[in-house]
Amino acid sequence: MENKTLTCSDCGEQFEFTVEEQQFFAEKGFGDPKRCPKCRAAKKQARRAAFTKVVCAQCGVETEVPFVPKSDKPVYCRACFDARGGKTAV
Repeated sequence: MENKTLTCSDCGEQFEFTVEEQQFFAEKGFGDPKRCPKCRAAKKQARRAAFTKVVCAQCGVETEVPFVPKSDKPVYCRACFDARGGKTAV
């Protein structure tokens, strides 16, 4: 196995995909990355910024969700959501 030179789908720059990275990706069942490390980090940061802070309708703890809640639907923290069997309404 050798290092690969790939082209980022976002910025068009070439980046090195090392043997170690290839082995890690293969162990996890991932394909080759489409984005360079810089663009991957930017995309990850953008996903984090897309979260909305809410208060759990069951226990009252502040949490974050990856969507903007509708005012007529309860929103739960991960623990309460899981305890409900992954269901939002009774």
